Amino acid sequence: MLGEVEIEDLGERELDELIARPFQVSRPPHHTAPFVFASPHSGRVYPQSFVRTSGLDPVSLRFSEDAFVDELFACAPTLGAPLIAARFPRAFVDANRAANEIDPSMFDALPALPMDARTVRMAAGLGVIPRVVRDGLEIYRGTLPAQEAAFRLDKFYRPYHAALARLIEETKARFGMVVIIDCHSMPSSSRAPDIVIGDQYGETAATPLVAHVIDAARKLGFTVGYNAPYAGGHTTSAYGHPTSGTHALQIEINRGLYLDERRIEKRASFEALAKRIGALIEQLVAADASLLATTNTNQRERA
Repeated sequence: MLGEVEIEDLGERELDELIARPFQVSRPPHHTAPFVFASPHSGRVYPQSFVRTSGLDPVSLRFSEDAFVDELFACAPTLGAPLIAARFPRAFVDANRAANEIDPSMFDALPALPMDARTVRMAAGLGVIPRVVRDGLEIYRGTLPAQEAAFRLDKFYRPYHAALARLIEETKARFGMVVIIDCHSMPSSSRAPDIVIGDQYGETAATPLVAHVIDAARKLGFTVGYNAPYAGGHTTSAYGHPTSGTHALQIEINRGLYLDERRIEKRASFEALAKRIGALIEQLVAADASLLATTNTNQRERA
């Protein structure tokens, strides 16, 4: 077991069960809003075969996890929009990275896959198969078998993105447009706002939509940042094409609002924050379709 922390314990079923169900899709009773919510980093099913390769203690292994973000956004289906959440942990495979962000130095031989080890994220050890967790802690005791890269991509990463793509296609077919909200959390600091909205510097969502999200969050009492320090990751850049009616935004929630970050435990404030996030979702899904106009996606700083 992974210590006295709140995770799913699969016992002997571990890896096979996770392969069979690498993500969870929660569908609304009635799909009434052109939104899809996604949580790629809140997975907390840690295969024991993975845990045994790590030199980290159980809690430290979870430091990069967007712990309980899927629960913060869990009301989305009740408000008419589907929610997809990865069940596999970010430290195992990161669904918010490009599939080719693979560091060959992590493996005992060169994986037979397209690789790009030149990105900033790769240099930091935060590729699609991460080398470190938050604070730069090394995950592994040694190198991994070369075939492990293809295994994790084929069994976890690609099924998640295939399911997300299907939800996007279904939603766009129903409404003629779609907004992907990629849901994350960020480490707390004295200077961090409550929420950061990211749209890849105006590239992945219509300006009126972004303004509406920021205004709605502020009216609910959140302090809001825009594209700094988080402008969005692979999900927003891969799926956000506003000129074709597909918009993508990243929302980062300050972990200090709801989480004991050293113990990876919910604070007493968790339920209250979940209600505020629910109120924000309610504002988003009620947005007028005119907010998805794409006359100008180059946005000025709003934070």
